[in-house]
Amino acid sequence: MRDFRDLIGLQDRMNRLFDDSIARSRGQEDVAAGSWSPAVDIYETEDQIVIKAELPEINKDAIDLRIENNTLLIRGERKLSGEAKRESYHRIERAYGPFYRIFSLPTVVDPENVNATYKDGILRLALNKRPETKPRSIKIDGGN
Repeated sequence: MRDFRDLIGLQDRMNRLFDDSIARSRGQEDVAAGSWSPAVDIYETEDQIVIKAELPEINKDAIDLRIENNTLLIRGERKLSGEAKRESYHRIERAYGPFYRIFSLPTVVDPENVNATYKDGILRLALNKRPETKPRSIKIDGGN
Protein backbone atom coordinates (compact mmCIF):
# COMPACT_ATOMS: atom_id res chain seq x y z
CA MET A 1 0.00 0.00 0.00
CA ARG A 2 2.96 2.32 0.67
CA ASP A 3 4.10 1.93 -2.96
CA PHE A 4 0.64 2.99 -4.15
CA ARG A 5 0.75 6.11 -1.95
CA ASP A 6 4.18 6.98 -3.32
CA LEU A 7 2.86 6.55 -6.86
CA ILE A 8 -0.14 8.79 -6.12
CA GLY A 9 2.12 11.42 -4.55
CA LEU A 10 4.34 11.41 -7.62
CA GLN A 11 1.27 11.62 -9.87
CA ASP A 12 -0.03 14.64 -7.90
CA ARG A 13 3.31 16.43 -8.17
CA MET A 14 3.45 15.75 -11.92
CA ASN A 15 -0.13 17.04 -12.40
CA ARG A 16 0.65 20.23 -10.47
CA LEU A 17 3.90 20.78 -12.37
CA PHE A 18 2.10 20.29 -15.67
CA ASP A 19 -0.81 22.56 -14.66
CA ASP A 20 1.55 25.27 -13.38
CA SER A 21 3.60 25.26 -16.58
CA ILE A 22 0.44 25.60 -18.69
CA ALA A 23 -0.81 28.48 -16.51
CA ARG A 24 2.50 30.34 -16.82
CA SER A 25 2.62 29.89 -20.59
CA ARG A 26 -0.93 31.21 -21.01
CA GLY A 27 -0.46 34.35 -18.95
CA GLN A 28 -2.53 35.66 -16.04
CA GLU A 29 -5.61 36.63 -18.06
CA ASP A 30 -6.19 33.11 -19.37
CA VAL A 31 -5.60 31.52 -15.96
CA ALA A 32 -8.78 33.10 -14.56
CA ALA A 33 -10.91 31.88 -17.46
CA GLY A 34 -8.89 28.83 -18.47
CA SER A 35 -8.44 25.31 -17.26
CA TRP A 36 -8.48 24.36 -13.61
CA SER A 37 -7.87 21.21 -11.65
CA PRO A 38 -10.53 19.86 -9.28
CA ALA A 39 -9.36 18.58 -5.90
CA VAL A 40 -9.41 14.81 -5.38
CA ASP A 41 -9.08 12.35 -2.52
CA ILE A 42 -7.81 8.85 -3.26
CA TYR A 43 -7.89 6.00 -0.79
CA GLU A 44 -7.67 2.24 -0.83
CA THR A 45 -9.79 -0.43 0.83
CA GLU A 46 -9.32 -4.18 0.75
CA ASP A 47 -11.49 -4.48 -2.39
CA GLN A 48 -11.28 -1.08 -4.10
CA ILE A 49 -9.38 2.05 -4.88
CA VAL A 50 -11.72 5.01 -4.43
CA ILE A 51 -11.35 8.42 -6.06
CA LYS A 52 -13.52 11.33 -4.94
CA ALA A 53 -13.39 14.52 -7.02
CA GLU A 54 -14.95 17.89 -6.12
CA LEU A 55 -17.00 19.05 -9.09
CA PRO A 56 -19.51 21.59 -7.74
CA GLU A 57 -22.07 23.16 -10.08
CA ILE A 58 -21.29 20.77 -12.91
CA ASN A 59 -24.02 18.71 -14.53
CA LYS A 60 -23.18 15.00 -14.43
CA ASP A 61 -23.81 14.80 -18.19
CA ALA A 62 -20.96 17.28 -18.70
CA ILE A 63 -18.42 14.93 -17.06
CA ASP A 64 -16.45 12.60 -19.33
CA LEU A 65 -14.87 9.52 -17.71
CA ARG A 66 -12.57 7.19 -19.62
CA ILE A 67 -10.16 4.37 -18.84
CA GLU A 68 -7.64 3.49 -21.50
CA ASN A 69 -4.33 1.65 -21.14
CA ASN A 70 -4.49 1.73 -17.31
CA THR A 71 -5.03 5.50 -17.38
CA LEU A 72 -8.12 7.21 -15.94
CA LEU A 73 -9.24 10.51 -17.46
CA ILE A 74 -11.77 12.80 -15.76
CA ARG A 75 -12.72 15.72 -18.00
CA GLY A 76 -15.44 18.36 -18.17
CA GLU A 77 -16.18 22.06 -17.92
CA ARG A 78 -17.64 24.41 -15.31
CA LYS A 79 -19.33 27.37 -16.95
CA LEU A 80 -19.88 30.77 -15.42
CA SER A 81 -23.61 31.00 -14.74
CA GLY A 82 -25.75 33.30 -16.81
CA GLU A 83 -27.40 34.92 -13.77
CA ALA A 84 -25.07 37.94 -14.01
CA LYS A 85 -22.94 39.35 -16.80
CA ARG A 86 -19.20 38.88 -16.44
CA GLU A 87 -18.77 42.67 -16.38
CA SER A 88 -21.13 42.85 -13.34
CA TYR A 89 -18.85 40.77 -11.10
CA HIS A 90 -16.69 42.59 -8.56
CA ARG A 91 -14.55 39.52 -7.98
CA ILE A 92 -14.28 36.04 -9.48
CA GLU A 93 -12.18 33.72 -7.32
CA ARG A 94 -13.57 30.33 -8.31
CA ALA A 95 -12.15 28.75 -11.45
CA TYR A 96 -14.29 28.23 -14.54
CA GLY A 97 -13.69 26.61 -17.87
CA PRO A 98 -12.48 23.20 -18.95
CA PHE A 99 -10.76 20.82 -16.56
CA TYR A 100 -9.16 17.43 -16.67
CA ARG A 101 -7.34 15.07 -14.34
CA ILE A 102 -5.31 12.08 -15.48
CA PHE A 103 -4.34 9.20 -13.18
CA SER A 104 -2.21 6.16 -13.86
CA LEU A 105 -3.99 3.14 -12.44
CA PRO A 106 -2.13 0.32 -10.72
CA THR A 107 -2.38 -3.11 -12.31
CA VAL A 108 -4.57 -4.36 -9.42
CA VAL A 109 -7.51 -2.34 -10.79
CA ASP A 110 -10.05 -4.13 -13.00
CA PRO A 111 -10.92 -1.52 -15.67
CA GLU A 112 -14.10 -3.44 -16.55
CA ASN A 113 -15.43 -3.19 -12.97
CA VAL A 114 -15.74 0.50 -12.08
CA ASN A 115 -18.72 2.19 -10.39
CA ALA A 116 -19.27 5.95 -10.67
CA THR A 117 -21.74 8.03 -8.65
CA TYR A 118 -22.29 11.78 -8.51
CA LYS A 119 -24.01 13.44 -5.57
CA ASP A 120 -23.81 16.92 -4.01
CA GLY A 121 -21.01 17.96 -6.37
CA ILE A 122 -18.80 14.98 -5.52
CA LEU A 123 -17.89 12.43 -8.17
CA ARG A 124 -17.07 9.07 -6.53
CA LEU A 125 -15.32 6.35 -8.50
CA ALA A 126 -14.99 2.90 -6.97
CA LEU A 127 -12.32 1.03 -8.92
CA ASN A 128 -12.64 -2.62 -7.99
CA LYS A 129 -9.50 -4.69 -7.62
CA ARG A 130 -8.96 -7.82 -9.67
CA PRO A 131 -9.86 -10.89 -7.59
CA GLU A 132 -6.52 -12.55 -8.31
CA THR A 133 -4.61 -9.62 -6.77
CA LYS A 134 -6.37 -9.75 -3.40
CA PRO A 135 -4.59 -11.50 -0.51
CA ARG A 136 -5.95 -14.93 0.29
CA SER A 137 -5.32 -17.47 3.00
CA ILE A 138 -3.81 -20.82 2.14
CA LYS A 139 -4.82 -23.86 4.15
CA ILE A 140 -2.03 -26.22 5.18
CA ASP A 141 -2.92 -29.93 4.91
CA GLY A 142 -1.31 -32.89 6.68
CA GLY A 143 0.83 -33.11 9.76
CA ASN A 144 -0.42 -32.70 13.33
